[in-house]
Amino acid sequence: MSLLPVSRASELCPAASAQPQWLVEGLWSEQAVGILGGEPKCCKSFLALDVAVSVASGAPCLRHFPVRRTGPVLLFPAEDALPVVRQRLEGICAVAGVAFDSLPVQVITAHSLRLDSAQDRQLLANTVQALSPVLLILDPMIRLHRVDENDASQIAPLLSYLRQLQRQFQVAVLLVHHARKDSHASRPGQALRGSSELHGWGDSNLYLRRKGDQLTLTTEHRAAPSQEHIPLQLAPSASAWTLSVVPAAAAAAPAAETEPLDRVRQALAQSDQPLPVRRLRQLCGLRMAAVCACLEQLQQQGRLIHTAQGYHLKSPPASTPVSLSRPIAPPGNGNGKPDLQGQLGIAFICSSGG
Repeated sequence: MSLLPVSRASELCPAASAQPQWLVEGLWSEQAVGILGGEPKCCKSFLALDVAVSVASGAPCLRHFPVRRTGPVLLFPAEDALPVVRQRLEGICAVAGVAFDSLPVQVITAHSLRLDSAQDRQLLANTVQALSPVLLILDPMIRLHRVDENDASQIAPLLSYLRQLQRQFQVAVLLVHHARKDSHASRPGQALRGSSELHGWGDSNLYLRRKGDQLTLTTEHRAAPSQEHIPLQLAPSASAWTLSVVPAAAAAAPAAETEPLDRVRQALAQSDQPLPVRRLRQLCGLRMAAVCACLEQLQQQGRLIHTAQGYHLKSPPASTPVSLSRPIAPPGNGNGKPDLQGQLGIAFICSSGG
């Protein structure tokens, strides 16, 4: 009677390290297979090329994520014209301070590559064996087959082939794939187009999402913590556009700018003297009508004082209890005098002078 091979648990080979082994720290595990996913026009190809340059050169990916293992990269860009690919790679190298002419990124220039074709699978395996890349990037998946992506029985053999490549040649595989349009309500992995096999297949997955002008990156790993909502920006370099991580301080600024009332309130709170409307408009970068609307809202909330010099916020009430052995003074306005305006109410005036 034939049996499957087994081994006692204590006799299994111990892991080399309890810590995850990274290709790009925080982004991609060493020899991992996975998906770089996102809706159309979310800069997936830009990120894939940035990963390629980083792994091939050792420069931090997106000028932020350290590379832990370098080596040749094999890339198949199925959608972009080859001159465009060169321009983008050259631009990334310029920003990263990498010599483009000696960059070990090999580009497959074949017109097509079909992972559902036995002949093309063998050609790809032969190429990987000959070039020994540490990373294989295929962009995008939709151009690599003719099967039904929603049918797990059809998509699973393609993913199994890529897993076989990874194990046979110790190569990481990054597969660029589309997410469904308007899928923000779903978890990033569940938003991928097609079978759920795609989400479950990946050891490391990257997901790009765009909301308005804000582009964010989410990472997901089988054996390491994930990160969410890493802000990215696409900016022009000398010869091309490149992605980079937005610094934390800059990333927080747009959120504050989306609320004009917060900007007006903050400007008033930081000033030690009343501010005229014109000065508020300069400090907040708002239109006159928006400033006036915010001042009116603050007035309705009972938080605003208007004087001949301009506007300022009311001082917060004192937290010290008032002694009943002393006469209770009328509310003050900060200069020791009764705040008659606060007691009697004021007329809201918003003019260009005050």
